[in-house]
Amino acid sequence: MLFSDLERITSGKISINDDNTVSRFSTDSRTLSGVSNEVFIATEGKRDGHQFIRDALDLGVKNFIVKKKPDLVSGNFLEVDNPVDAFQKIAAHHRSLFQIPIVGITGSNGKTIVKEWLSTLLSERFFVIKNPKSYNSQVGVPPSVLEIRGTHEVGVFEAGISTVGEMVNLEKIIQPTHGIFTTLGNAHSEGFEHDQQKLIEKLKLFENTTKVICRNDQTYSETLAAALGSRRVTWSTEGNADHSVSWESGGIHIDQHIFSTHFNSASDLENATHAIIMALELGVTAKEIQAGLKLIKPVPMRLELKQAINDSLVLDDTYNNDLQGLKVALDYLDSHNQKTKKTIILSDILQSGKSDSTLYAEVADLLREKKISRLIGVGPHISSFDKILSPSAEFFQTTEELLSNLPHFENEIIVVKGARNFELERVVKRLEKRTHGTVLEVNFEALQHNLTQYRNLLSPNTKLMVMVKANAYGSGILEVANFLQHQRVDQLGVAYVDEAILLRQNGIHLPIMIMNPHVESFQDFAKYNLEAEVFGIAHLKQLLENGQPYPKIHLKVDTGMHRLGFPQEEIPELLEILSETPNLEVAGVFTHFSGAENSIHDGFTKEQALLFERAYQEIAEVLGYKPFKHAVNSSGIVRWPQYQFDMVRLGIGLHGFDPTNKLGLRSTSQLKSAISQIRRLQKGETVGYGRKGVVNQESTIAVVPIGYEDGFLRVFGNGNGQVMVGGALCPTIGNICMDMMMLDVTGVEAEVGDEVIIFGINPTIQDLANSAGTIPYEILTNVSNRVKRVFIWE
Repeated sequence: MLFSDLERITSGKISINDDNTVSRFSTDSRTLSGVSNEVFIATEGKRDGHQFIRDALDLGVKNFIVKKKPDLVSGNFLEVDNPVDAFQKIAAHHRSLFQIPIVGITGSNGKTIVKEWLSTLLSERFFVIKNPKSYNSQVGVPPSVLEIRGTHEVGVFEAGISTVGEMVNLEKIIQPTHGIFTTLGNAHSEGFEHDQQKLIEKLKLFENTTKVICRNDQTYSETLAAALGSRRVTWSTEGNADHSVSWESGGIHIDQHIFSTHFNSASDLENATHAIIMALELGVTAKEIQAGLKLIKPVPMRLELKQAINDSLVLDDTYNNDLQGLKVALDYLDSHNQKTKKTIILSDILQSGKSDSTLYAEVADLLREKKISRLIGVGPHISSFDKILSPSAEFFQTTEELLSNLPHFENEIIVVKGARNFELERVVKRLEKRTHGTVLEVNFEALQHNLTQYRNLLSPNTKLMVMVKANAYGSGILEVANFLQHQRVDQLGVAYVDEAILLRQNGIHLPIMIMNPHVESFQDFAKYNLEAEVFGIAHLKQLLENGQPYPKIHLKVDTGMHRLGFPQEEIPELLEILSETPNLEVAGVFTHFSGAENSIHDGFTKEQALLFERAYQEIAEVLGYKPFKHAVNSSGIVRWPQYQFDMVRLGIGLHGFDPTNKLGLRSTSQLKSAISQIRRLQKGETVGYGRKGVVNQESTIAVVPIGYEDGFLRVFGNGNGQVMVGGALCPTIGNICMDMMMLDVTGVEAEVGDEVIIFGINPTIQDLANSAGTIPYEILTNVSNRVKRVFIWE
């Protein structure tokens, strides 16, 4: 469509500089490439997209959907009352041009899995279009629907909502002809008064469908029956349904059909049953479904960023290889600046609905736009388009050939993306850094959720500094800093200069404040454009004696914490030095509240604030300008909004810890290991050093490769700590060793290689902290650097 067509579709007001065809839309300026067919939609919210219009213009973007056109700019602008509504109308118009079956999927759990598995089954017969990953929201569904082309024969789109009124919008965009309702659970319940309201809202996706697949043995089945009537197609493992289902080891029985499968868990079997019945309804044969089931793997629908060989990173996205999913992976890649060399290992893209020449021409354009350094192609189709894709690319006919001739990788980020039958996860395994079996998973989606919770509390003009000291509280300083830079926080804080230099050397350009700079490091501040905390007269004099140019500084005023900071009696001398040193730039003045999280210290916090404001006014008066004023930490952001001032400092709260218990924060880290060996011991035998672990009955003991060198403290030994094995909390037995611990797994189904959750959802970091008589900070920051970090985006 032409940009001018959008005026009619949205009923907006258009001003055109140079009309052109548009087909790519984005609400995130960070994903823009500046190509001519791109449209930036300036959404309104906590971070108003209109602020980034000029950035998009500088990038080369010419087309914009806005609420108000900025003055004195040139481009194509569509002015509308609500840019998101306009985006949805454009997607709905595009959807109406195609008369193909569309399956809409909703529910509380399993939407993404059912979508992916159903797409796999349908691909045995049809060209399928689906939304990538979990792009199921108000702004995630429209770009997915806009990818529908005339060659597609069926669509599968999931729809997720968080509050009343949203599903009506998604129904208009997706316009499903068929539906699947997965489950009704507790997920995303915050925006609804009760489960019945949430259920009714979700069912609005099916207003115009002809058939809806749902399970008939649920507590809410009567509501489904009343809302859907004769359009409901039911299944049950208990009879009394349109389709009779039974689950046996290695098989799913549906009516007269028997499908072999490797699924064992009830949730996987339920999700697969939904997908199989819908595939049958759409005319896929049992033989084709069985072929599709062989391609299904119960792997997580998420991007995984892992430490790799030769100081590289590997982005594991081996589950999907559709073109839209490739765009998502490369957009994600844009957020990581620590590796300038960017490589993609890509298999043949199957079932795209496009001719190979068209498909790989689009891939070539995408790789150029995203500045991919090198391409490694796997498969006969992609290999035949070597001249279109890149003259310097390397191609292999099979995964085996690639593994036998694996190219050299060093100091680069490698995206691995491929069709299931290419099994590129084997390549990922070869590329991964060799470590022992203990892994710390850091969830970027949870980090983003927590960051948003705090941002929502800030006044419009309050800036956000995020602390990434202590290896970002154990989570990985480079990856977390890259994430925060992509999220456009205003500043970072670290403890020492070497942390800041590491960030600068790995693509971090945000302002960085050093909390504890030593005099020997002052020479590095100008070179790396760093800002120094200065905390006393002696410290300030050391800085001044070090020679110019002086770095930007933040003056810390001690108002009662009595750790670092100018004590009150040093303020007059500080003012005198500032008046005599006009070329010293003070970027900020700050203090630290020592009891902001606890109401019993509220009187003291108010006294601290009065002392700080008095000192700040005196300093600003001498300077003749107003530096940033900042005082509150994570707890203070929540409990003391009147003291947000010009900037706040977010620390442990980003990682899911809120001492005020007023925010719905998510746990961001999960420490996992695996069982190395299982022993059967008799009553009276002992376990570990010092024979501290005494077996009081015939017991099963598991050895796990994690010890105090990895951060699992000796205090957790002898039953003081519990970890999760096979869904059960199992106590430690004996002393914790340097590299190993032992667990009593008696009565638990456990085998060598089984996963062990050290902390995560259960037990939590707080649980372990309570066991050790310490605080979550210590548990999280104690995780050793030898433990591999895996960064995931669900």
